[in-house]
Amino acid sequence: MLNKTEIERYFTAEKQIGILFLVIGVLAFGAALFFFFSNKTSFYKGFSIPVILFSLVFLYAGFSLFRNADTLRIRNIYAFDMKPNEIGEKELPRIQKLLKDLAVYRLIEIGSLVAGVLILLIFRSKPDMSGYYGFGVALAITAIVAHGLDFVAKKNARDYAAKVEAFVKK
Repeated sequence: MLNKTEIERYFTAEKQIGILFLVIGVLAFGAALFFFFSNKTSFYKGFSIPVILFSLVFLYAGFSLFRNADTLRIRNIYAFDMKPNEIGEKELPRIQKLLKDLAVYRLIEIGSLVAGVLILLIFRSKPDMSGYYGFGVALAITAIVAHGLDFVAKKNARDYAAKVEAFVKK
């Protein structure tokens, strides 16, 4: 059953996930820059490219989650008390869109994992192409990390969506 505590809990978790995305993004970006500029081997240069790209995605997603969580929390708690129909008009479509977006992200992450593993397998025994091998390793690792984070976000969103849907039907 949806109540103020559940709304608070969900958006607090969203904000914490946003912070986690930000921390991982900053650490990954810093590590990728270190690998790219300090190591002379092509493995690390290839490794740093997907890490930089995924870290920018993590930074953007983390900042968006962190920035919007409080606004959405306040809006939905107010709507819960004063304008309950707004939960159905604004929050339910928002959470349904989020779930659809997470499904698309999951496909992208699975595709990145498969591509990373294929690249890794193709170039693992070719020392003169170690940059591609590093690219494949990093692509697979970042896809796994992103998938794990999105799994947690999707579980929270799915539980919250069920409560919102039950509230709207009531």
